[in-house]
Amino acid sequence: MREVRLYNSLTNKIEVFKPIKENEVSMYVCGPTVYNIPHIGNMRPVVTFDTLRRFFSYIGYKVTYVSNFTDVDDKIIKQAAIEHKSEKELTEYYINEFKKTIHLIGSLDPTITPKVTEYIDKIISYIDNLIKLGAAYEKDGDVYFRVNSVKDYGSLSNINIDDLLVGARIEENSNKESPLDFALWKKTDVGINWDSPWGKGRPGWHTECCVMIDSIFNNKIDIHGGGYDLKFPHHENEIAQSEATNHHKIANYWMHNAFININNEKMSKSLGNVIYAIDVINNFGGNVARLVILSTHYRLPVSFTDDTIKASQQEVNKLETVYRQLALKLQTSEADLNKGEAKYIEPFLNALSDDLNTSNALSELYQVVKEANMTLRTKDVDLNKLNDIFKTLTDMFYVLGLNITYVTLNDEDKALYNEYIQSKANKDFATSDIIRAKLIEKKIL
Repeated sequence: MREVRLYNSLTNKIEVFKPIKENEVSMYVCGPTVYNIPHIGNMRPVVTFDTLRRFFSYIGYKVTYVSNFTDVDDKIIKQAAIEHKSEKELTEYYINEFKKTIHLIGSLDPTITPKVTEYIDKIISYIDNLIKLGAAYEKDGDVYFRVNSVKDYGSLSNINIDDLLVGARIEENSNKESPLDFALWKKTDVGINWDSPWGKGRPGWHTECCVMIDSIFNNKIDIHGGGYDLKFPHHENEIAQSEATNHHKIANYWMHNAFININNEKMSKSLGNVIYAIDVINNFGGNVARLVILSTHYRLPVSFTDDTIKASQQEVNKLETVYRQLALKLQTSEADLNKGEAKYIEPFLNALSDDLNTSNALSELYQVVKEANMTLRTKDVDLNKLNDIFKTLTDMFYVLGLNITYVTLNDEDKALYNEYIQSKANKDFATSDIIRAKLIEKKIL
């Protein structure tokens, strides 16, 4: 199996990937809290980890990719009241909107997409076990995790407990033993809630992912991913609970993507620059939106600006044009499109093997496009080489999640194209222009 190197946020080092089970990859990525349609920032982890999943699959791994929907939260309860819907009606609607959006940006559905509300009984059992272990405690119907019950709290985010305590705000009448302790169960009878040994309430955010990972994988996983903003406290708190329960840090490799900026400024409601993903996709296309994200290494901020969008539009146009030209030349030469080999893909895969370096992978893609254009312009075209280039591009597009297509020509299409070539040869440019317009309309040219 190909050697893959990943940056591990837990060790802050590039490490050779060694799966727990040979030839298999287990991945969990924190999904959205579904109370609104996704903004473009929500698409960074979607595109990043979908590409990683595709890459692992392409090089021969069996991948189990899990990404959840958080369908119980204070924001959901508040939004449901505003929209005069039940929490279930609200979350089902926004889950469907999220799924539509990730498809439009070229991402596959995860292998499993669990919802928090499907795991309430297991969450209650998990919390109850933490209490029995002495790692959690109940106070007036709320349950909190004892941060001091684990020895190396802060190991992921490199945060010192003493520093946190100094900066912690003292809460009046707090039921917590320590201001650092976090909620596992919240007592409430407002909005959606469930019966528990501690009274009516709902789970705390940090426990939900632990339980879903425990339930689905029943063991430590290879990769846990998400946005950089989840590193602390969410992922740190996940690790704390896992150490208390299972005596491990959930995953061997922790991966975090950086943010998406708008015109080089952090996207935030306070700045009024939040852009919804569907608006970007509707205005510029899913391929363009995805290419902007892939053009920068996942650990660096990527900015949506007029320039980055325009550059991606131009690149997508080039990719579409050369792919159609290859398909057209091969089909009109009666070549078999399925007989090519991806002979030019190795440098591309090497780039992705180096901590999912999509920026360098795109550079290798553009080199193959350059080779395609040069080969198409030769007098005696090598159809076998064209077939190999076509297959290489097809595979590259799959791994990157770019939806670049071509038209399968029927006899009528071939006849129309031959008429176009003949009219050009006869210098009947009026006719050739009319036919060319028809070929462009049919997306053959």
